[in-house]
Amino acid sequence: MASLGEDLLGVVNKLQDLVFNTIGTDSGLDLPQIVVVGSQSSGKSSVLENIVGRDFLPRGAGIVTRRPLVLQLINIPSTHEESSEVPTESQSPEFGEFLHQPNRRFHDFSEIRREIEAETARIAGTNKGINRSPINLKIYSPHVLSLTLVDLPGLTKIAIGDQPADIEKQTRNLISEYIAKPNSIILAVSPANVDLVNSEALKLARQVDPQGKRTIGVLTKLDLMDHGTNALEILSGRVYPLKLGFIGVVNRSQQDIQGNKAMVDALKAEAEFFRYHPAYRNIANRCGTQFLAKSLNITLMAHIRERLPDIKARLNTLMGQTQQELASYGDMHFSGKEHRGSLILQLMTRFASSFIASIDGTSSDISTKELCGGARIYYIFNSVFGNSLETIDPTQNLSVLDIRTAIRNSTGPRPSLFVPELAFDLLVKPQIRLLESPAHRCVELVYEELIKICHTCGSTELSRFPRLQAKLIEVVSDLLRERLGPTSSYVESLIAIQRAYVNTNHPNFLGAAAAMSSVIQSRQEKERKTQAYERRKERGDRRKPTVLHTATTNAALNGTEGAEFDENTQAVVNNHKRVHSRSMSPAPGHSLESSAISGAINGRPNTPHSFAASGAPANKATDSFLNYFFGQEKPQSAGGAMIRSMPQDPAFSPTVKRLDRVEREPAAYDVAQLSRDFDEAPMQQPPLNPDEAALTEREQLETELIRRLISSYFNIVRETIADQVPKAIMHLLVNHSKDAVQNRLVTELYREDFFNDLLYEDDNIKAEREKCERLLDTYRQAARIVNDVV
Repeated sequence: MASLGEDLLGVVNKLQDLVFNTIGTDSGLDLPQIVVVGSQSSGKSSVLENIVGRDFLPRGAGIVTRRPLVLQLINIPSTHEESSEVPTESQSPEFGEFLHQPNRRFHDFSEIRREIEAETARIAGTNKGINRSPINLKIYSPHVLSLTLVDLPGLTKIAIGDQPADIEKQTRNLISEYIAKPNSIILAVSPANVDLVNSEALKLARQVDPQGKRTIGVLTKLDLMDHGTNALEILSGRVYPLKLGFIGVVNRSQQDIQGNKAMVDALKAEAEFFRYHPAYRNIANRCGTQFLAKSLNITLMAHIRERLPDIKARLNTLMGQTQQELASYGDMHFSGKEHRGSLILQLMTRFASSFIASIDGTSSDISTKELCGGARIYYIFNSVFGNSLETIDPTQNLSVLDIRTAIRNSTGPRPSLFVPELAFDLLVKPQIRLLESPAHRCVELVYEELIKICHTCGSTELSRFPRLQAKLIEVVSDLLRERLGPTSSYVESLIAIQRAYVNTNHPNFLGAAAAMSSVIQSRQEKERKTQAYERRKERGDRRKPTVLHTATTNAALNGTEGAEFDENTQAVVNNHKRVHSRSMSPAPGHSLESSAISGAINGRPNTPHSFAASGAPANKATDSFLNYFFGQEKPQSAGGAMIRSMPQDPAFSPTVKRLDRVEREPAAYDVAQLSRDFDEAPMQQPPLNPDEAALTEREQLETELIRRLISSYFNIVRETIADQVPKAIMHLLVNHSKDAVQNRLVTELYREDFFNDLLYEDDNIKAEREKCERLLDTYRQAARIVNDVV
């Protein structure tokens, strides 16, 4: 073997030892190696023993290999003169070393077998279960070619004995983890006396290497095939093509093993088998264990040479990531006792800067999943506090009887000509107090958010010192707690200021005249809706019998008169007649309207006086209120002026036109369509407040006026509080904390007698930091090893 190949494999072995000893299996560094895969009892262990030339692997029933065995074969120069024959065991300087026992050499290979069994049982237990932790074994011998092989547990189908129920899944996952690495060469071992299509090893290899570029096929038990059959087609690559091809071997039989047949004799018997077999003698030079070892050596060296630049690039990436992780634990230059003060000052400054940046939204660690820091404070101001103010109804807890009582109490024993202003003051001040609870809650929410921010200002470097971090949070929390009282008091004073003086001269205040006008318009609108409702109800009562009459007429025209009207039908008709008679009876205040509709239906002309009479109740409330408000007791006669000023009711005019059209064009409308129009029209009576029904007309006007004035002034105060409370919180709590946090931390914590206690390092963090330091040192050593050959 060339010296370059020896150097390359030596580099990989050094890397493997270095990584395993310092890091373990989770190094992230994928090194070139040959992974042996095969079903249980397919001959994997025998192939490895043939390559080594020694009997050293455990044997038995069931799964024997229960941990990955990383086998490093290292060629050493022989102390004896070279001869054509393989020397005996007593002449050989061969020995083995385990990485878990670095200073012990095993010259007896039976001891190696026992150590493998003991180490397997120590980690994997005695219940035939498997474990991912590998066993590293080095074998030094002049009779081996330098190789790195990994022997994995054999594939099995069912669990036996004490094996776990999911033993097959565990085994497949372990094998897939090794062969999926692109730097691994797959040695797929399949028995020749079983159909190749059933080979589990080739099936797994195809999943990770579909083109067969890094898979070597090994056919065992060629001597156990049925007579008249051979595996020449497979070995020639015509059945299942692999880029690295198939190699046939003949291992010792179970009888040879039990008879302690020497490995030298077994290798000679294998060579004679291929030399004299009629099917394999033409390819005998490409079969056998010696050719397999030579092919594996050449393939591994070429693979190492090809992958070494990628390994170097991967090492540089891992070094950069590890350096970045180590830097997150802080600058190691400040680790000495003389730098303790500088380190604490640096950590306090970073904590204060992080606190301020989180509030201002300039932190580099801003979350994209949820609101945090200053954005949550804005959300509290705009959404939480703003919405809570909007949901307050200024007169919800005031009934009309409460307002009437306040009006009466404010007048004393004297009757009042106008609505007393004192009643408005008495009622509006308690309503302003409703804003106090949302304002206090807003202060509390902002305080809680600031506490949450200071708990999230820690970093990986600060987490090294849990006591220092706890003290920093404690000092900032005390500062915020100190500012909570003055802020709450000031917000409370804002509400008290609004209650102290009711400014009715505010430009946005509705005022008495505007409020009175609004009340009058509302009452007129209510009267119009009531009258429109009554008119729709009367029109509906007139149309219902017509629907029944149409049905009767249609039944008569269809020749079913007398047959359709049974007792049930007659009862329905009688019921409609009773309803009709009740609905058509003139109600108080609506006789003129009913007669007007009746005249329109019967074709009689409608006089303007009839329409004016129907509008009289709408103006009665207005006239009555003006009388009492201006001190007039006797209502003025409306006369013809009111009739002339009354416009035609828009709800009534289309109905008259439609009825005239029905008379002129009987075929244009049918009764069923008119009935549907009636059913679609709203027929709900406007609700009446039972408290309002107990008040006089004057009291209803006064209470409604006071209610509207309270709502108008409350809205002004609400807008003022919604603007001033967030400003007060930002000035007295948020901004003050930002400005004072740095000075408070230095004043409270920068004391030399606190340094030892504050810089106590957490044990877990310390272990992680030391592990990271070892990892970085290992990668640097590995990079130096690779740089020697690349």
